[in-house]
Amino acid sequence: MEKKKFKFGLIPRILVAIILGFLLGKVFPEWAVKGFSTFNSIFGNFLQFLIPLIIVGLVTPAIAEVGSGAGKLLLITVLISYLDTVFFGTMSYLVSAGTFPQIISRISSGDFGAVELSVVPYFTINMPPFMDVVSALILSFILGLGIAALKTDALANVFEEFKTIVTKVIEKVVIPLLPLYIFGIFLMMSFTGSANQILKVFMGIIVVIFIMHILVLVIQYCAAGAVVKRNPFKLLGNMLPAYFTALGTSSSAATIPVTLKCTEKNGVSKGIAGLTIPLCATIHMAGSVLKIVACAVAIILMKGMDISFGTMMGFICMLGVMLVAAPGVPGGSIMASLGILSSILGFGPDEQALMIALYIVMDNFGTACNVTGDGAISLVVNKIFAKDQDARSAEAEG
Repeated sequence: MEKKKFKFGLIPRILVAIILGFLLGKVFPEWAVKGFSTFNSIFGNFLQFLIPLIIVGLVTPAIAEVGSGAGKLLLITVLISYLDTVFFGTMSYLVSAGTFPQIISRISSGDFGAVELSVVPYFTINMPPFMDVVSALILSFILGLGIAALKTDALANVFEEFKTIVTKVIEKVVIPLLPLYIFGIFLMMSFTGSANQILKVFMGIIVVIFIMHILVLVIQYCAAGAVVKRNPFKLLGNMLPAYFTALGTSSSAATIPVTLKCTEKNGVSKGIAGLTIPLCATIHMAGSVLKIVACAVAIILMKGMDISFGTMMGFICMLGVMLVAAPGVPGGSIMASLGILSSILGFGPDEQALMIALYIVMDNFGTACNVTGDGAISLVVNKIFAKDQDARSAEAEG
């Protein structure tokens, strides 16, 4: 019998990278820290180069796929999912803006605005993106809607293959190197004396985000329970196998079979569940948006940046669209959001690196929240189309 190989996942590797960076930054000589600064500078530039490719490669086929199946049921599901995602993104912003200042001020009186990757690299390699973020977004929308309208298989296949290439680059290059990149971030912060405060703030923020995830699920199922006139906590309890499966796999796509069974157990018809669950696994990202918004607010406060409510709302609304393109790999959501973190919130490589570290540590919980919430969306859609389903059944029997 072949022994099962032990797999050291991305989240444990990120945690080890943070701990090692924190410890070794106190003892490493400057020449060694400058070596990691050089790697981080090159890798950071590579990420900036990839951002337009990620947008065009992932957003275009996602919009084409959603648009090509235009129908009443699909459009209602998309609308409910998007409004739900934006609502909880807004809730995350309001809760984070109200609680994080107290957490940060209580933990430290230091000046977080001074936290920079201040160790100068030996050299750097400039990799200018082939287009800016806004241009990539506009191009993706035009191409995606055009493919959906023309129903052209040739162009659709080209962008599906391009999506595969971009996803492979993320899976085989970016994700494996992320722990080393984050190690370099915390190595330099520890070397310059700012890591203690950052780690303490991270712990406080993670607790608040976890509580918000639980609150999101309770609100979603209370709303769905009110619509279908059933006990929301029983409905939520039936979805727990999907929650824990997503917690283990950190993948909405891999959890679809379990989510389908749980949703059908809650009384959703097979036809409705068969459409809404796979679709929501792609477009319903309330847990991910909640995390990204909360992490962004934390970075904004730590760095002393001035971001208005209107700017944050624009960011949240665009984020709901961008995450439709999140590939089914751990950390895919944060990679897909890097473009608008840069273009709307003005996040540079330093802020993006902190975002990646803070987000991926909690990646499983966001995925579990997304997946479990898909069941609530399905309940509401099933209720809306129950009469149509009954009419079809009666017509078939007649």
